[in-house]
Amino acid sequence: MTAIDMTAAPAPLPGSTTPPAPPPVRFNGTTEAYVWMLVRGSALLAVTLGIYRFWLNTDVRRFLWSKTEVVGESLEYTGTAVELLIGFLIGLAILIPLYVVFFVIALNMGPVGQFASVIGFVLLALFGQYAVYRARRYRLTRTVYRGVRFHQTGSAVRYAFCAMFWWVMMILTLGLAYPFMQAQLERYKMRHTFYGNLQGAFAGSGFRLFLRGLLMWILVVTPFVFGVAAALGTIDWPAFAEAADISDPDELLRQLAKIKGAKEAAVFGGAGVALSTMFAFFLYPVFQAMVLRWWMSGLRLGGLTFTSKLRKRRIYGAYARFIGISMLYSMAVGIAAGIVGLSFTIAAKAAGDNAALQITGAVLSIGLYVIAMLGYSVIYRATVQLSTWRLCVQSLDLAGLAVLDTVKAEGGPSSAVGEGLADARSEEHTSELQSHSFISYAVFCLKK
Repeated sequence: MTAIDMTAAPAPLPGSTTPPAPPPVRFNGTTEAYVWMLVRGSALLAVTLGIYRFWLNTDVRRFLWSKTEVVGESLEYTGTAVELLIGFLIGLAILIPLYVVFFVIALNMGPVGQFASVIGFVLLALFGQYAVYRARRYRLTRTVYRGVRFHQTGSAVRYAFCAMFWWVMMILTLGLAYPFMQAQLERYKMRHTFYGNLQGAFAGSGFRLFLRGLLMWILVVTPFVFGVAAALGTIDWPAFAEAADISDPDELLRQLAKIKGAKEAAVFGGAGVALSTMFAFFLYPVFQAMVLRWWMSGLRLGGLTFTSKLRKRRIYGAYARFIGISMLYSMAVGIAAGIVGLSFTIAAKAAGDNAALQITGAVLSIGLYVIAMLGYSVIYRATVQLSTWRLCVQSLDLAGLAVLDTVKAEGGPSSAVGEGLADARSEEHTSELQSHSFISYAVFCLKK
């Protein structure tokens, strides 16, 4: 008689299906909760004249981190708003004297001052890249998974010089060097990124990204180059040089209008810029999706490998929702502004020259402007940014997950001064949600 194995898994019933395994990475946050947090934070921003943004940024990061799960466990953001505020104040204390010194030199030293202002611009640009690297270090050390924090080593000074070199190359090549810049800078950043004792790496090929984006570059840059070339070749330069010596603005405009080829140059130049802008507007979502997918698929963390299946049409959908909702919001703001303006016009005619009424009208106008700008910010973050985060997370596939069970804790929290310096230079917002952890870093490549 054959023995029956009582420990064997029961055979599936005929016609039954095995439930699919849950994805290794998922985002379970709701749009409603995120929008409510943004609306409440925007209202407090208006009341506190912008000071609450440190608390709002912290709330946003905590929301996105906590709703992002890797193998069933959430990420954790441990940074605080007070750290961001103190870092920002220290950043201002460092940067304001530098700005004042360069301004005084440029104002009082003539040609030497102008040259000094150029040097100052380069130094501040270097300082900005230095601050971005230090800000990334802060955000990584405030990211925790399974009780183990991320951390970053490497030299911020070296990164700043490398970044400046590649920015110069990108400007000289009209953007053609962008893929190689991204590949080199990401290799440096990921090589110095650690999750506990697991070292990161970046395997993305700059040449492969170059080939993928070459057609888009041609479509965007070619109309601009041909338009400018045609404009420069059409205008009468000797007559233009004579007109440039005229000091009276009205006379200068009249003489410029009489220059041979001036109208044709304006048409060629305007057409080139318009076509390039149109192509850039429609192709940017495609470009963003392409870069994000390339970037995420190049991530490595020890033996952990990332693969992304991000779809371009999903990113297009996020931008389409932003444009549609923004148009409706603009109509609502316009109607509200019209009603307020009409009411004050009627009140002003009835009350005559009333200073208090004029001051009230100015305050309400400023209030409407602030509400409008905060509203656009909420719409953008709730449609484009949140959707991009969700789509990037849900597009990820991880291989080698067993390495996460062997990681050992290393590293400690870093100072928030680096983030404060980047924030004081208004660069924190353009790189917001961009380089926080091996999951969140893959979500946004929007400014650095």
